[in-house]
Amino acid sequence: MVGWSRLLLPAAQFAKNRAVLLTPATRNALQQQLRQMAGDHGHHHMTIKPSRFQWDKFKDLMHFYVMLGVIPVTALILYSNIFVGPSQLSEIPEGYVPKHWEYEKHPISRFISRYILTSQQQEYEKALHNIYEENEKAQIRNLEEEIRRKMSERNDYQAYYYRPTVAKYHRVSKEAADELEALRGD
Repeated sequence: MVGWSRLLLPAAQFAKNRAVLLTPATRNALQQQLRQMAGDHGHHHMTIKPSRFQWDKFKDLMHFYVMLGVIPVTALILYSNIFVGPSQLSEIPEGYVPKHWEYEKHPISRFISRYILTSQQQEYEKALHNIYEENEKAQIRNLEEEIRRKMSERNDYQAYYYRPTVAKYHRVSKEAADELEALRGD
């Protein structure tokens, strides 16, 4: 509301001082704000007023960008409605499985369904995958809780240690040990 009161402040001040502006002395002052043009050969004058450049520029850009989007979209919709038209219901040939976008009636809906959105089957499988992942996490949490419970029940402590190794080096060392064993001949 503060913004509106700032906008209405000049109008309130004008209404308050209106009686002063209507006196003959002020009418002459208002008439002096006209710029006389081309000498005294007629009514050539320019009224001095605030600039409307920002407002005009805003309107021009608004119309430009609205038309930049509206004209191509309108042309596309008209083309698809006039030349392509809605799909017709027909018998499905034996052994043919329709794609998910072939169930849409309007050509624009078919395009969006085919190239932008995912099919219902794909959404279903993604939901199943999320449920599977959450189930795996829950099982791991249950297993960890069971391990902690057993450790506290048996008064164990967390003393397990595992150092990950690369199997390639293990195979190389085993082959070297086998060669040494073969050379010794035992």
